[in-house]
Amino acid sequence: MSTRTKVVDALVSTDYGKEITVKGWVRSHRSSKAVDFIALNDGSTIKNIQVVVDPAKMNEDDLKSITTGACIRATGLLVESQGKGQTCEVQAEEIEIYGLCPSDYPMQKKGQSFEYMRQYAHMRLRTNTFGAVFRIRHNMAIAIHKYFHEHGFYYFNSPLITASDCEGAGEMFQVTTLDLDRVAKSGKVEYDKDFFGKKTNLTVSGQLEGELGATALGAIYTFGPTFRAENSNTPRHLAEFWMIEPEVAFMDKKELMDLEEDFIKYCVQWALDNCKDDLAFLNQMIDKSLLQTLESVVKEDFVRLTYTEGIEILQQAVKDGHKFEFPISGWGMDLASEHERYLVEEHFKRPVIMTDYPAEIKSFYMKKNPDGKTMQGTDVLFPRIGEIIGGSVREESYEKLMSEIERRGMREQTYDWYLDTRKYGSCPHAGFGLGFERLILFVTGMQNIRDVIPFPRTPKNAEF
Repeated sequence: MSTRTKVVDALVSTDYGKEITVKGWVRSHRSSKAVDFIALNDGSTIKNIQVVVDPAKMNEDDLKSITTGACIRATGLLVESQGKGQTCEVQAEEIEIYGLCPSDYPMQKKGQSFEYMRQYAHMRLRTNTFGAVFRIRHNMAIAIHKYFHEHGFYYFNSPLITASDCEGAGEMFQVTTLDLDRVAKSGKVEYDKDFFGKKTNLTVSGQLEGELGATALGAIYTFGPTFRAENSNTPRHLAEFWMIEPEVAFMDKKELMDLEEDFIKYCVQWALDNCKDDLAFLNQMIDKSLLQTLESVVKEDFVRLTYTEGIEILQQAVKDGHKFEFPISGWGMDLASEHERYLVEEHFKRPVIMTDYPAEIKSFYMKKNPDGKTMQGTDVLFPRIGEIIGGSVREESYEKLMSEIERRGMREQTYDWYLDTRKYGSCPHAGFGLGFERLILFVTGMQNIRDVIPFPRTPKNAEF
């Protein structure tokens, strides 16, 4: 028996007359007295390969049982196709049925909503749309590792269980081995008897540990899952998501912005070069402007804009009659996604790197500007997404960082190890965080972040 040929390889082969074996799941099955046509897909490409079957060569009942969703093996000759829509097809000599698919298969119907398909996240993976999304997701992961490796960064693994809160938000998932029923009855939590002997949580970020790596290896990046117990059901939030967080020693604000722009352009270009068929499908079925948007991001220089300039533009937009759901209250306000998207999509019509945010709305570890009011933040704002990257120069002064921790009422003991990097051989450094799912959301044109991760974790939802 011939070995299996992936559909993606068969479709580009010109080795006609050769016997091949393809294995996969049936997308459709059309029957007639003279010939049957089975569209087969194995997940290696958005395109199907057509298997042509002579009904006289197969058991009639077996052939009828091959319905949408069934899994089969087809062996036959690869021939040039006479029909439209495909270059080649398989003239089947033998078909083996691995698994039949009953009529209650939830992915059979066409035109199902994404909300419906989320109920069947374990089955939606087999559809054309999600096949395209997750092949692109794979390619983006490859691009990220490739970019950092080529630019001298080291892949650094930060812990998932931590006793610190990087963001200071407090919205974290607690990790414990304590008997919660017993704790509830006693009304007392004895953390010294817990597994780690102290209160611990799932991490919201690998940044703080990443900074430690940068002060030893020069340039590192983390790439792993992070967790936030934020009770939010928006199309932009997940409780479990993946983050890419590079940290670089001796980097200033301009160099950081250059890195952010170069990195994200590399990733988008990688998708354009390596995911053409999947992007063409999503451009046709999901977002007609997807390819144009991706290409424009690669070609255009990103605008570099201070927060103060951004507020002035938004205030002028209001004077000119633009309506925002969240009002522009003035300098010091935290920008909403609609404000960020206005700057990107309507005012500049290209990505923006916004800098120098008010200190009060940014994290404790950011370096303050000489004015004492603003931080050296560098957030990248994208069309359709809003903020896609959050970055900053980190405060390297022990005294200034201690002062900020005390001012915010944070516990010094929790961050003593982090402060040591400023006490012993401190150095200027900077870094950023990119939400992986937000990148996939942008590159695929999908509208909900729950549709770019295989099994979304959201409030009241931890299925599959």
